[in-house]
Amino acid sequence: MEPAEMTGNSELQNDMAETSNLAQDDVPVQGEAKKAAKTDKPVLSEGADAQQSVPDPADDLLVPESHRNGDVSHQENGKETAKASEDGLPPEETGKDTPGGEKVEKDDQEVIVIQDMGFNIKVVAPGIEPFELQVSSQEMVQEIHQVLMDREDTCHRTCFSLQFEGNVLDNFAELKNIEGLQEGSVLKVVEELYTVREARIHMRHVRDLLKSLDPADAYNGMDCSSLSFLNVITEGDIEMKKRKRSDSDSVDCTPPDYVMPGAKERPMLPLQPISKDLKSPQCLKVLTASGWNPPPGNRKMHGDLMYLSVVTAEDKHFHITASTRGFFVNQSTQETFNPRPASPKCTAHSLIELLNQVSPIFKRNFATLQKRRVNRHPFERIATPFQVYSWTAPQMDHTIDSVRAEDAYTSRLGYEEHIPGQTRDWNEELQTTRELSRKNLPERLLRERAIFKVHSDFVAAATRGAMAVIDGNVMAINPGEEAKMQMFIWNNIFFSLGFDVKDHYKDYGGDYAAYIAPSNDLKGVRAYNGVDIEGLYTLGTVVIDYRGYRVTAQSIIPGILEREQEQSVVYGSIDFGKSVVTNDRYLELLEKSSKPLKILPHKVINDQNEEVQIISSVECKGIVGNDSRYYVLDLLRTFPPDVNFLPMDGEDLSEECKLLGFPRKHKHKLACLRQELIDAFAENRYLLFMRHAALQLMNIRSKKATTVEEEQKISKRLVAAAQGLSSPDLPAKDVPDVQNSLTTSTADDSHNPAQPTTQTDDQPASQSTDIQTKEAAESDVDAASREVIHAACRAIGSLSDSEFDIRFNPDVFSPGVMHPNPQGDQFRKQKQLVKDAAAFLVSHQIAGFVKDCLEHSITAIDGQSLCEALHDRGINMRYLGKVADMLAQYKPLEHIHRIAVSDMICRAAKHQFKVFMQGVEMLCLSAAVAHFLNCLLSAFSNPHPQLPEDFGLNMNKKKKNKKKSRHYPIANHVDREWASLSPPDMWANIKAEVKEYYDFDLNCDSSDSAVETYGLQKTSLLREICIKCGVQVLLREYNFDSKHRATFTEEDIINIFPIVKHVNPKATDAYHFFQSGQVKIQQGFLKEGFELINEALNLFNNVYGAMHAEIAACLRTLARLNYILGDPVEALNNQQKAVLMSERVLGIDHPNTITEYVHLALYCFANQQVSAALRLMYRARYLALIVFGEDHPEMALYDSNIGLILHGVGEIDLSLRFLDNALELNRKYHGGRSLKVALNHHLLARAFSCRGDFRAALMHERETYTIYKSQLGEQHEKTKDSSECLKHLTQQAVVLQRTMNEIYKSGSQATIPPLQISPPSASSVLELINVINGIVFLPLSQKDLDKLQHRHQLLGGAAESKVKEMQAIQPAGETSPRTVAMPTVATPTVATPTVAEGENSQADITDTDDIAAR
Repeated sequence: MEPAEMTGNSELQNDMAETSNLAQDDVPVQGEAKKAAKTDKPVLSEGADAQQSVPDPADDLLVPESHRNGDVSHQENGKETAKASEDGLPPEETGKDTPGGEKVEKDDQEVIVIQDMGFNIKVVAPGIEPFELQVSSQEMVQEIHQVLMDREDTCHRTCFSLQFEGNVLDNFAELKNIEGLQEGSVLKVVEELYTVREARIHMRHVRDLLKSLDPADAYNGMDCSSLSFLNVITEGDIEMKKRKRSDSDSVDCTPPDYVMPGAKERPMLPLQPISKDLKSPQCLKVLTASGWNPPPGNRKMHGDLMYLSVVTAEDKHFHITASTRGFFVNQSTQETFNPRPASPKCTAHSLIELLNQVSPIFKRNFATLQKRRVNRHPFERIATPFQVYSWTAPQMDHTIDSVRAEDAYTSRLGYEEHIPGQTRDWNEELQTTRELSRKNLPERLLRERAIFKVHSDFVAAATRGAMAVIDGNVMAINPGEEAKMQMFIWNNIFFSLGFDVKDHYKDYGGDYAAYIAPSNDLKGVRAYNGVDIEGLYTLGTVVIDYRGYRVTAQSIIPGILEREQEQSVVYGSIDFGKSVVTNDRYLELLEKSSKPLKILPHKVINDQNEEVQIISSVECKGIVGNDSRYYVLDLLRTFPPDVNFLPMDGEDLSEECKLLGFPRKHKHKLACLRQELIDAFAENRYLLFMRHAALQLMNIRSKKATTVEEEQKISKRLVAAAQGLSSPDLPAKDVPDVQNSLTTSTADDSHNPAQPTTQTDDQPASQSTDIQTKEAAESDVDAASREVIHAACRAIGSLSDSEFDIRFNPDVFSPGVMHPNPQGDQFRKQKQLVKDAAAFLVSHQIAGFVKDCLEHSITAIDGQSLCEALHDRGINMRYLGKVADMLAQYKPLEHIHRIAVSDMICRAAKHQFKVFMQGVEMLCLSAAVAHFLNCLLSAFSNPHPQLPEDFGLNMNKKKKNKKKSRHYPIANHVDREWASLSPPDMWANIKAEVKEYYDFDLNCDSSDSAVETYGLQKTSLLREICIKCGVQVLLREYNFDSKHRATFTEEDIINIFPIVKHVNPKATDAYHFFQSGQVKIQQGFLKEGFELINEALNLFNNVYGAMHAEIAACLRTLARLNYILGDPVEALNNQQKAVLMSERVLGIDHPNTITEYVHLALYCFANQQVSAALRLMYRARYLALIVFGEDHPEMALYDSNIGLILHGVGEIDLSLRFLDNALELNRKYHGGRSLKVALNHHLLARAFSCRGDFRAALMHERETYTIYKSQLGEQHEKTKDSSECLKHLTQQAVVLQRTMNEIYKSGSQATIPPLQISPPSASSVLELINVINGIVFLPLSQKDLDKLQHRHQLLGGAAESKVKEMQAIQPAGETSPRTVAMPTVATPTVATPTVAEGENSQADITDTDDIAAR
């Protein structure tokens, strides 16, 4: 099928064909977006096919490569790269000796490879001309159904079957299994009889078609719809525009005033530009289920299924009957029921056809709407896997919609009434998908696809349920309890609130600890899911923050509600360590996860004074469900405690920690180290271990002579000891057992592994002497090995003296937990290791973060990107104050310090918002949120909230209110305490919270002083606080500076949406392909890297569907590679998809989206689409201004790009304004002698010379020359080029001055000869834009290329850090000058390739200093 038409969705049946317990969505998916939800195809053979030892010769590719949105043409060696990934071999080493395409993995694991046979079929449908459709042999019949339901000419049909040669095709049959189906075969569309279910599906489908262009669902955060404005910005699809572009197209270069450098206004309306095509034409006024439903018994027997009420655009009212044969207009009215057909008779099999008959306006407008719908890019309509919410929305008209109303007031999720069993057993689905086989690649793809599908459905259901709980729409299972203690079950999901029930967390921080615990538990679930131990199960867990409440949604363990918790728990403790039990099966399972998670098996003493062995924290509980599965839950302390925030008597921290004021008292005692930190700490200790051992070996070598053989033995034992824990997945091969070899007595010959196993009495004396000499040598080797390993272990604090052992006891500082021998040496080591990890965070990770910022390898542009950068290094956000203090010491890091301060203010405000909202009744929500925002951001000193009328409520009926609060988690207080909040109170609370939580002194007491002191901007603060608190505000211009009226009114608060945290399942094989591709690119093999990343895209599509953030990263990388490999058209195509996807799945103003816009602008310019490139750059600059303002080094990159493009089209004055601003920013953040600054001076010199201002041009070029000369030396090519440029400019200036002097002398008779000013060519501008964005070509001779090739062969893959300097080589047959691209590091916010390979390539560079130097 053509990509534009590719909307097939096999839904869960394709994912879970052999999993009978899962929901089977055998109906069309809701809406236009959801019909296109899966552009991937079912590609895996199942059942008997999956066990073939030799694949069918026809089935020879890994996955189908066609018909995927976001896909590019497949390279032939895709199967070899897949096999290479399986075996850990480079692609070129595989597939050489296996005839017939057979691929067999190590350990007899087989990669099942499947041929995707593409062919064309003819489809014959009633009422239209037959048409051809391209299909794949791996598709199911159901997917052809979906395509027909999306095509413009067949979209009105839902109830039909497909027949081939008179036989009805099974919806879930694969095309390759249909006998006789081949190229040119004819499929006939046959209309079928309706049932009630089919009639309702049809009505929903018609509604979805009518609403397909309506953005209301995206603004309201419903049905996985989200916003995209790329095609509005570019005024149409870029690819379509390129095909239609003519030479007469004018270039519109004028930037909006608010985008110009120095503009103070930050308008919000352009954030969501309104397109003239955005509003869909009105086809009907009303389409709803009639009040006459359901049909009475006598009408059921006449075939009536349901009744519809329609008001057409002509204001005519019709009542329509849905019958088994189709739809017809009946004679009913609002007052009279008359089911007989109207006269003249109007009947049709589909509702659309019937409405076309009764309403000419409907017929005309529906045709227009369908043309617009099918012309939209598929990525604009495909549903996202998880809901994305917008923090702004325009005022939308609320229309009548019976389907929406039905969804809102039923206790199902979407189509659940149409699945077998009606309700979904979420726990069974989640666990069954994890139990699927994973022996080979196809099985793993099937498994991961099923896991992801069920998980995304579970998150949507949990989010909807949590909102219903807080809104008071779900009855508690313990309604007699106080509101905070209530628990809920909805849709087979268990919901609990984040409050300290029965003082469970009394000693750990009370309600605050209870609020933090679900988030920590989620991190534990993520860790155990990542390890993925077979037989060990975790609960489906989602944490939702909504209206100030934290709700934990979990799947339900079978049988857990039928017993007391004490009876259920067979492992762990229910009272924080007083009573502890253990279980052998749990110990066996947890032992497997202890190494990767760095958890130390340890013993604790229970209340009966017994030693109990556990391999987790005591809070971790093991429950065996009625399904005989072993579940672990309460994983809130999976990782060791952060002793920097856990003051304890008698425990001293390192001097570095003490200098920074640690330990500090925190709001709760559940502060734990992050998994990223634990991994980084273990890696650091491993390097120290090897370094220390190397020094010991050098000492041994210097003290006595050792043979090569002895050194090799010592090294082998050292490696074995080091791999004792550092690489649990890579067991050392051919290495003797270190533990045994080091603990056996050297005198005991029988235990020496190098000793002969037999020795007879009649051995010659000489042989006996040789053996004794060998024994002595072996003894020396053993002693040396022990000495080296023991010394290295002691140096790094290893828990074992005989091997590298860095694992943590999570209970080592837990209050209330008793340990055997707490004064012992081993326990002291365990405590010290935890302290060392906390010290490592402070001394190494934070300092490393600041160093990375100074080197510009981190580019944080908002609170979210700063948070991600810190978390990647294992730094918790509670350290943000310390990070900000360190950032403040460096002037070039002013921009990140500003973001850190802004983030602390917003997080402190969020903490206050949580408490604030819990005291607000439903009636006052919008007024309360507006008042909160006024106190936070408005310059008006005394905002008064708009209090609604009380509707006769007696304010003094406290008893009644208390009783009400029992039935709802939100207490319906009417005391209006929230209304007394004032701006001084708000900022006093924020200052106190920032000091208490982050240990940072905030030197401001109002929003205006915060703006003044720290250079913040209120628009960015509003964005951050809305995103963090889940507030949606009206899209309008806000006056934050008015002293006479409040900024926000209650009408400005559009909605409150949930903040959802969950564990996002990963496509592991696809990720490995992606990583392997990036490694290949770094080594210089662009073609192989391209193929691997292309294969990764296919696998990502298989697992995630067509829409996911990781697919966007893949497309971005492919676009970069396309551009590098000389295909800018394909680069534009892939980057356009990456931008659309980033907008849809991350948000229209997400940091990644801004970067995607910049890349797309580059590719547009390379394709001669100058207007589009400028509009995209203006959009990127505008978004950057809203997110972080103008004072940021990233803005220099955007301004350089804009300035160069404007220069290229002759807009010199505009160009100079942007280039001047870029120079100032680079000078501020990179220093006046930076090579970036030199390049900026050179760009300005070019622009001034084009304007004829040679004096200014000379001044800037002299600066360029001075910097190059001081930084690179006089002989460097850049310095020489600048010198030549200076000479040329000087000559031009002299000629001009001489002419001017002659004019002054001789009067007006002399004329000025035309200046030799040539406008820059498009190619020269593109070359400079490439340099600015990190791509540069350097000419190399064949000799240089041969040297580089030889160097690469010598280095191989061992020294990847040095291979980063490898250049790409053009094909040997070319006669044009060869060019290579110089590599460096990719931009922080995106995953891009970094080096080039040997075929006419250029690579990604982002360090312009490095570029200029080369």
